[in-house]
Amino acid sequence: MIDLHSHVLPGLDDGAADLDEAVAICRAAVADGIRVLAGTPHVRDDYPTTPEQMEAALAELRSAVGDELRLVPGGELDLGRLERPHDELLRFALAGNPGYLLVETPYVGWPLDIGERLFTLLAAGITPVLAHPERNAEVQQRPELLDPLVASGVLVQLTAGAVDGTLGRRSHDSAFALLELGFAHLIASDGHAPAIRRIGMSGAVAAVGDEELARWLTVGVPGAIVDGGTLPPRPAQARPRRRLFGR
Repeated sequence: MIDLHSHVLPGLDDGAADLDEAVAICRAAVADGIRVLAGTPHVRDDYPTTPEQMEAALAELRSAVGDELRLVPGGELDLGRLERPHDELLRFALAGNPGYLLVETPYVGWPLDIGERLFTLLAAGITPVLAHPERNAEVQQRPELLDPLVASGVLVQLTAGAVDGTLGRRSHDSAFALLELGFAHLIASDGHAPAIRRIGMSGAVAAVGDEELARWLTVGVPGAIVDGGTLPPRPAQARPRRRLFGR
């Protein structure tokens, strides 16, 4: 599996506090079957991570982990940070691919200008990957809010814990609604720690209930982003099998 959203880089945000914890997250990721992990620290007002800080933390962690896990760069940018200089945005490119940028969905409210902000990225040749919209209360009530964004080319990333139910019923139901509508393109852990807010995606793969669709979400699409290839088409007639919550 390929995980393109984690807070593994040490000392930058509310993820790994230090190098030891970062290494523990990496080892837990490997044990779960993850072979590529993106370090995507928050880039927002409370965690104003700079490209230099991200790159230095990534280099430190790569040195500590070695060949055990492939670590790639990135950043999880707040909508308000998308107006930064183009060169700076590209240094936060997802997996180092200048064609993609991970953008954080706000947890509260639905900004009226979100479409305009994301379309500006698209016009500049950057595909936004919208992180965890299933955890937004407005999207939970109206998943069709994502329709014009997805139609324009925005990709949607679901959180593994929402898919497998560990983040609660509302996020779980919302994640499956987006899957059923075809409004989701990849699953990532958003891992902050080895255990609580844990790294790992195998539970989500099992919860999807469709092996081909799960592979598309965790290997096919993220693999194309990592390798710079063409995004593979969604499996024909792929339908996630929604299960009773908590079962």
